[in-house]
Amino acid sequence: MSDISLTFPHILLDNVRKFPASKIAMREKEYGIWQSYSWQDCLEQVRDLALGLAALGFKKEDKMAIIGDNRPHLYWGLAACQCLGGVPVPLYQDAIHKELHYIVDHSECKFALAEDQEQTDKLMHLKEEIPGIEYIIYNDPRGLRNYKHDWLIAYTDVQEMGRKFGQENPDYFMNAVNGVKPDDMSLIAYTSGTTGNPKGVMITHRMIADCSRGFLEWDNLDETENIMAYLPMAWIGDHMFSYGQALTAGFTINCPESTTTTFHDQREIGPTHIFAPPRIWENILTQIMIKIEDSAWIKQKAFHYFMKVANRVEKKRIVNEPVPFADRILYAIGRILIYGPLLDNLGMSKVKVAYTAGEAIGPEIFEFYRSLGINLKQLYGMTESCAYVSMQKDGDIDSESVGPPAPGVEIKISDSGEVMYKSPGNFIGYYKNPEGTVETMENGWLLSGDAGYITERGHLKIIDRAKDVSKLNDGTMFAPKYIENKLKFSPYIKECVAHGMSQDFVAVFIDIDFGAVANWAERRQIGFTSYTDLAQKPEIYDLIYNEILRVNKSLSQDEHLKNSQIKRFLLLHKELNPDDSEITRTRKVRRGFIAEKYETLINALYEGKDNVDVEAKVTYEDGRTTTIKANLKIRDVEIY
Repeated sequence: MSDISLTFPHILLDNVRKFPASKIAMREKEYGIWQSYSWQDCLEQVRDLALGLAALGFKKEDKMAIIGDNRPHLYWGLAACQCLGGVPVPLYQDAIHKELHYIVDHSECKFALAEDQEQTDKLMHLKEEIPGIEYIIYNDPRGLRNYKHDWLIAYTDVQEMGRKFGQENPDYFMNAVNGVKPDDMSLIAYTSGTTGNPKGVMITHRMIADCSRGFLEWDNLDETENIMAYLPMAWIGDHMFSYGQALTAGFTINCPESTTTTFHDQREIGPTHIFAPPRIWENILTQIMIKIEDSAWIKQKAFHYFMKVANRVEKKRIVNEPVPFADRILYAIGRILIYGPLLDNLGMSKVKVAYTAGEAIGPEIFEFYRSLGINLKQLYGMTESCAYVSMQKDGDIDSESVGPPAPGVEIKISDSGEVMYKSPGNFIGYYKNPEGTVETMENGWLLSGDAGYITERGHLKIIDRAKDVSKLNDGTMFAPKYIENKLKFSPYIKECVAHGMSQDFVAVFIDIDFGAVANWAERRQIGFTSYTDLAQKPEIYDLIYNEILRVNKSLSQDEHLKNSQIKRFLLLHKELNPDDSEITRTRKVRRGFIAEKYETLINALYEGKDNVDVEAKVTYEDGRTTTIKANLKIRDVEIY
């Protein structure tokens, strides 16, 4: 493999030469019909757009913001930018104005590419405040007919400019592509910003290509794979799987019609390869449990009976012990009656391997999916490592670890218990933030910020964020994320925040899953008017109380954590929301912010109060705000 083939413009060109015209590179569902594109189609789309950008003055190392749902045109925009030696900067499509302003301004984007009117409007507001933005390009013209600005241009018009520019400059495209080197920057991916402003992670072509090949070889994935591209393009996980791996292997990317039709569209495609963060797996589990509760009692009985069988079987398989003959027979029956139909309904019947990463997944959730027969594996990585540090391998699965080091990766644990690693994906540094880069790197080792250790099997086990792991007053280890993940196995709990640092006991805030709990309440004819009203119903407190008892029973069986059982809880009056800065766009809890914002609630939990008044500001995506007032009940929980 030549060094130049480590750049994504050359990988695209290689795919056109390597694969026949009948090989589908991308699909997009539009108006209920799947539109297919070959690698040759993709190259033509990318070349025309790249030349159009060049005609508008786009130069090597220029930055281009990209915002919208997963669309072939946005991935082509990313590739077109790279073909000119530019650097794409993907943005979260649900980010509010303040977040977008910081990233676009900080990264010095001169160009911006938007999916539709909604995203174009956001960028137009930014242009009024950031004069460095020269052009905004939109893909979907609906609703934009009356928008008249010289700097606002339709995607197709830029491509038409590119075709004309290409006729006048026939060698320009290949000269630009050949000028891109493997160690040139290929992407700036901004972190989720759990402790402050997000950081711009600078990543090269070589890093993405090397890590993509490492992933593919680990699980024997090739050009025959089908994947769904539905995760935010701004997340490194989507970039690695829906772009890096897809181009490197040459497999097919499928873009759903909309975020709301993803799983319906997935059933039509039948992907072989799935990647999702824990929150997606949690949401799927919640929907499964809602449907089971709505089914006839005999179906409920059958489901719960055969899931117990599946769980027993999976626990044996994980530790490589023989499965008793009776359970093998029952599991085969369960596959016909329960597991097979359920997998088919989820569009996962063809899945060869599924991954979860982004943060820790609860062992119960992980084992649930493996019990169904899904080859679910945990990955561990960060934006700063191209999501490539450790991963589980077939025949060596542990529900509470993230597997051994990936090929080419070294891992060590610092004296303080922090995970450190050297990976082929280790970033260049943070854009315009040399101080942050120095803080994160130590003699070539990247400091993860996560606390963990290497197990006897050689697996990496992550406990929590190093800064979040602490102790209760009696010396018991307090790992909030571990407790929260156990709670989120419940279909009725969407999010939670555990407290306990330097306290006598653990207490939690809980966000109910409104859809699941509302469904539960309606079946029992419990009336409610809003999220806040429902969350404060005595019956809902009883429901969540029993879910916490389940977690306490599990914690009581762990010698190190039995004293960190939950003693008090309250149900929040609103969902934790990234627009209110309480969680990140990837749904990671911003603990410092929550501790400050809800200090009164935390104090009430530890002062023995039975209720507490709260008044909180809620921010909408368009910047409007409102205030919610409520009186929240506080309940004690039994300890095992």
